[in-house]
Amino acid sequence: MVEDLSFNKLTGKIPYPSTNLSYSRTNLQYMYLTQNNFTGPIPEWLISSTNDVDVSFNHFTWDAASGPKYCPKDTTNIVEGYSSSPNVSNLFTSHQLRGEEVHINNNKFDDDKDGKCASSYYNDGNWAFSNTGNYIDYQGVSSLNMLSNKSNLHNISMYDSEIYKTARGSAISLTYYGLCLMDGNYTVKLHFAEIILTQDNSSNILGKRVFDVYVQGELVLKDFDIAKEAGGVGRAVIKRHTATVKKNTLKIQLYWAGKGTTSIPYAGCYGPIISAISVDPEFDPPGSGKKPNVGLIVGVVGGALFFVGLIIGILYKKGYFKGDLLAGRAEHPGMRPDTRVFELAEIKAATGNFNPSNKLGQGGFGSVYQGKLIDGTMVAIKQLSSRSKQGIEEFLAEIAMISMLNHDNLVKLIGFCAHEPLCLVYEYMTNNSLSHALSGELKTWSCGRLIWPVRAQIINGLARGLAYLHEESNVQIIHRDIKPSNVLLDENFNAKISDFGLAKRNYNRKSHHTTTIKGT
Repeated sequence: MVEDLSFNKLTGKIPYPSTNLSYSRTNLQYMYLTQNNFTGPIPEWLISSTNDVDVSFNHFTWDAASGPKYCPKDTTNIVEGYSSSPNVSNLFTSHQLRGEEVHINNNKFDDDKDGKCASSYYNDGNWAFSNTGNYIDYQGVSSLNMLSNKSNLHNISMYDSEIYKTARGSAISLTYYGLCLMDGNYTVKLHFAEIILTQDNSSNILGKRVFDVYVQGELVLKDFDIAKEAGGVGRAVIKRHTATVKKNTLKIQLYWAGKGTTSIPYAGCYGPIISAISVDPEFDPPGSGKKPNVGLIVGVVGGALFFVGLIIGILYKKGYFKGDLLAGRAEHPGMRPDTRVFELAEIKAATGNFNPSNKLGQGGFGSVYQGKLIDGTMVAIKQLSSRSKQGIEEFLAEIAMISMLNHDNLVKLIGFCAHEPLCLVYEYMTNNSLSHALSGELKTWSCGRLIWPVRAQIINGLARGLAYLHEESNVQIIHRDIKPSNVLLDENFNAKISDFGLAKRNYNRKSHHTTTIKGT
């Protein structure tokens, strides 16, 4: 049985069905109440119904006591159905498009496995999406709407790669709705990676995907080209935008306007794609006195980073550094799941018991050694040489800071050893540091001279790394010790910022800071 009362300008509250209508309620499969003027809360019996219900585009308000408890199920469409209410709770997590559920930085990305294709609407309770259009000259529509490529990823850490292995696509328009949100401002993060287009041997990208992105009806990305923005295919790029939520609904639309290629590398390879969406509230919920710990995505990365340092500091004061500091990751929540805790025996085996022939350099923190792990991975191992309080604090700060950061122009922390001597284990940089290059100590490269194109490459890489630290990361950082010896160079002379022992959090996200002089 179908009941369709849409587009009738009906007003008032939706009543509870009388007992003599119980038979019809039992047999009712579809109820359409969209585009009316209903007010008051959506009745519990309607939200909890197993029937397909559409109450979108009305003027409902939450019941302060029961609203969050009875947030609609996946069979209920409430898109833009609510008026503003100061009592709406912010309930939901972020969304990974087309993948399995993923947990990153204590944030849960909901999965999106619905296989619906052209001209469809789907609602999972937290998010809803609509997909419009069929691909030109291509019959396997579903495979192009639900994309997967786990081998075509570059410069994406194992830690973050899960959300970029899959994506959802559309031939014309893909619209996502964040549901049941408190009104206010949110930071929207759109996660992209071009996992379908490929490159030839000359690194030219085969095909061109171009589309527009709208947030709350505002054009925020015009002629957006994922591969161009990310610097190649299989590379991640995150676009941020501040959006104002009204009537408790966030709308994000990706739209193909007919630009770019349509049949390269094969027919139907065009239209918008996206890997994940996350949203941070920029306000405190009424009466809570603090930011919510969950939203469409949880804004807890900064707190987790501080918490890691705090936990390690407490353990140190209790004497754990004299024995087994951190036996497992369960004792330091917020640490990246791929950050390893090494035994001292592993460190000694990797460095030949700190053999002087493996020594790469010496700094205020201590000595740096080249090492080789049992699986053949080359690493750089920084050893804490001093038992001073300052050295310990720098050690703790560096673990806490860099374990929560991820960027192509930041050196990656692989793990640490919590036994004396304390050690940090980093990815190995083949060409040492910018200091070595400037001093002519690099003998393998253009007669030891820094040619101008490479200098420009290093400068650009350093600038990108600093821009990420200052403006783009969830945890904004002021490094405070940028110098040639802390700018490392990989095998292709890409710059990577290192040594975060003196770094400082930008808690207030201010554009200008006055701080005491640190470093050299």
